[in-house]
Amino acid sequence: MTKEFKVTVPASTANLGPGFDALGLALGLQDVVEVRLADAGLKVEVLDAGAGGIADVPTDESHLVVRALRAACARLDCHPPGLHLRCHNAIPHARGLGSSAAAVVAGVAAGYALAGRELDAEALQIAAEFEGHADNAAASLLGGLVIAWCAGGRFHAERLDPHPGLRPVLAVPEARSSTDATRGLLPAHVPHADAAFTAGRAALAVHALTRRPDLLLAATEDRLHQDYRAPALPESVRLVRALRAHGVAAAVSGAGPSVLALTTEGILPGSVDVDGFTIAEMPIDLVGVKVEVR
Repeated sequence: MTKEFKVTVPASTANLGPGFDALGLALGLQDVVEVRLADAGLKVEVLDAGAGGIADVPTDESHLVVRALRAACARLDCHPPGLHLRCHNAIPHARGLGSSAAAVVAGVAAGYALAGRELDAEALQIAAEFEGHADNAAASLLGGLVIAWCAGGRFHAERLDPHPGLRPVLAVPEARSSTDATRGLLPAHVPHADAAFTAGRAALAVHALTRRPDLLLAATEDRLHQDYRAPALPESVRLVRALRAHGVAAAVSGAGPSVLALTTEGILPGSVDVDGFTIAEMPIDLVGVKVEVR
């Protein structure tokens, strides 16, 4: 059993406009979890949480990294006697940047490392089961651009190389949002015309993100989820609309409230009001989760 190692896992942005629960992109902002095998018990330290805050992060068996690690170990028939975890959190919590998925992927990768196993398709299955969809988890696991889906209760994902000219920009507010709350605003049924429109844009988004970034403004149009979530994310949706009016391919990042702008310049128009948001160019992570044995 591997005794000491470090797991580095990237943040992610999901949906990318029309790709609801299907498209994800790994971002160059990483959490780091140091894992050490112990004789007995569990010790969890949470450090450097930044904008996420650490007051509401548990340090016992309910910690998400620990839960995912235990799930992976159970699936792999691995039973560590004791564990010491140091979690360096850089991904802000509840901002639509995949912090929960990153924690789960870190835990799953740690479980595989403890078992001496390479990550495989079952790792995605274990990780995606925590949230019921695989877009964020697949991006954190595989890096780059992912297309995720579920068939017969099994989660799958394909990784694609994003266009090298893409330079995403994030607008991150201080406010948090709840995925459950924003998902609860979505209707059970949508008009057929809106579904067809969004399906076409999702297909175009894959082409735009990999081959034709000049098509991103049209490719990131959505009629499936963002407008329904607007009452819970008024400032985020306002910023998305303002950016799009200036020709920037912008979308709510995941369940929000962060806003993703898919640019080729790495900047936003100076005439757009971004008050209340922290703006940062964010590179794409092409590697995904990494495990370094010490």
